[in-house]
Amino acid sequence: MDCVFCKIAKGEIKARTIVETQKSLAFLDAFPLALGHSLVIPKKHHEKIQDMSPDDNADLFGLVHRVVSMVDKVTGSTLVAVHNGKASGQEIPHVHVHLVPRSSGDSAGPIHSMFSKRPKFSDEQFDDVLRKIKSI
Repeated sequence: MDCVFCKIAKGEIKARTIVETQKSLAFLDAFPLALGHSLVIPKKHHEKIQDMSPDDNADLFGLVHRVVSMVDKVTGSTLVAVHNGKASGQEIPHVHVHLVPRSSGDSAGPIHSMFSKRPKFSDEQFDDVLRKIKSI
């Protein structure tokens, strides 16, 4: 597999490592959206969060919790983002959590600003999707 994050996890590609655990790794993003933009990845390849074992998931998000506190102390406020699959905007098909430092003048805006055409849903549509999600 030719996965850049797997290569970073194996030490085949150099990264500016912040901290790591046995199962996860945090490092500065090589193409940052802001100074301090960091990524936290599982060392084992998984495309989506739900593909991970509960232990790997707990380790990853435990490290996210630790690193977001570190980044916040330097930058003040941090956006935590996961693109879970290609259709959601995931560019590299390996689970990764973005920690993007934010400031009031960075022009990025809230998550709702990502969608220029926000859909409107009826009560019936809300109820239907709720029923479907809860039935799984």
